Amino acid sequence: MRDAGFVSRDDIRADFSAAMSAMYKVEVPAYGMLMELVAEANAEVLAGDPELRTSLEATDSLDRISQERHGAIRLGTPAELSMMRRVFAVMGMYPVGYYDLSAAGVPVHATAFRPVDARTLSRNPFRVFTSLLRLDLIGDETLRAEAQQVLAARRIFSDGAIALTEKAERQGGLDRRDADRFVDEILETFRWHDRACVSADMYQRLHRQHRLVADVVSFKGPHINHLTPRTLDIDAVQARMPLRGIEPKAVVEGPPTRRCPVLLRQTSFKALEEPVSFQSDDGAWMTGSHTARFGEIEQRGIALTPKGRALYDRLLDEARKIATPSADGSNAADYGAALAGRFKSFPDSWEEIRAAGLGYFTYSLTELGRTARGGRDDDVERLLAEGLLRFDPIVYEDFLPVSAAGIFQSNLGDEATEAFAASPNQQVFEAALGASVVDEFAHYAAIERRSIENCRSALRGLQAAE
Repeated sequence: MRDAGFVSRDDIRADFSAAMSAMYKVEVPAYGMLMELVAEANAEVLAGDPELRTSLEATDSLDRISQERHGAIRLGTPAELSMMRRVFAVMGMYPVGYYDLSAAGVPVHATAFRPVDARTLSRNPFRVFTSLLRLDLIGDETLRAEAQQVLAARRIFSDGAIALTEKAERQGGLDRRDADRFVDEILETFRWHDRACVSADMYQRLHRQHRLVADVVSFKGPHINHLTPRTLDIDAVQARMPLRGIEPKAVVEGPPTRRCPVLLRQTSFKALEEPVSFQSDDGAWMTGSHTARFGEIEQRGIALTPKGRALYDRLLDEARKIATPSADGSNAADYGAALAGRFKSFPDSWEEIRAAGLGYFTYSLTELGRTARGGRDDDVERLLAEGLLRFDPIVYEDFLPVSAAGIFQSNLGDEATEAFAASPNQQVFEAALGASVVDEFAHYAAIERRSIENCRSALRGLQAAE
């Protein structure tokens, strides 16, 4: 049982999210400019769309828009991943979903640590997409052994971070003083380090294998490589970035512009080339550069059922066969046209999406439903037809492997693509994690099911009160 004097996990997560954002704005000033653009676009959308505002208010999502963001980190060893799981648990964040990015030429697999229930999401929705490097996909055995040696020798968590995590586990939480110290100590894991822990020669050899491998192996810690605010109009922000001197990636990843957004759309400004130092054999430091960190924005839509996801995947695959987007943007228009054309097959009204079983919804009583009298059955369709129920889309809280890989590759350049064999290995990942990941489809289905049962229970209560 948690002590009443403990700070809630939600508050610790909110404090950590705010501290991370403040740090990243200092480290990457363009991110602060991106946040301003997103705030402007969101205000304009809400002012012009009263129906959207009403839906967000009905699902307790309106206040989340301004604070919503996610981050991403890349870890090097199973031990780092296991410890990170324990750290995030102190903040009420748990692993949801398994992602194999090797299918897109990125040698990692991943999960998303996030809050999982509606109450904690409404308190603070911060999530971190967490990748584990797959050295087994690197064919150069000598380089792989060297990388393993470097990663085995580093410690990405401070003694204080480990001690406070263990204390939280032991006593069930942290008091205010310890919670503040915990945030400070964990923040150091995500801080940028401009001195590499490998030589310039090894960095170049890692870089030639894959830029992401160089990013994970070459530094003292996993530095946050991007943060992502949520926008209600990603196309507007994409168009305005160049007006603020920010160079966006060529195309928005995910589905095309739609009246009813589905899953997730993402874009970013291109990764920064930043000065770093490498130590030579004689101990002297020499200047070089590294490209990894960027700013991203996301627009979230409805969570799709397996049927909806299968349709989405098929249409996206068909569009990419017509025109695969290149990092330089030379065929962006062709890709946009192909995407829009193929997605005409995906219904674009909430009524059609629900009727076809393509998305997940929450159900709630209307004003008429809250005052209903007389015998009512439990049939959802009849209750909807009678105006006693309403439905609202469940926001997709997770990530897309192809979308995430697109962001990776667009920031790495076309030349960074490697033909890694796709080898989904969720069991190996979960063994490294030290826990099973939550199945996102089952999770969204349970949310929908509970909302229906709550409505039925409320209606039965009204009948009993007559």
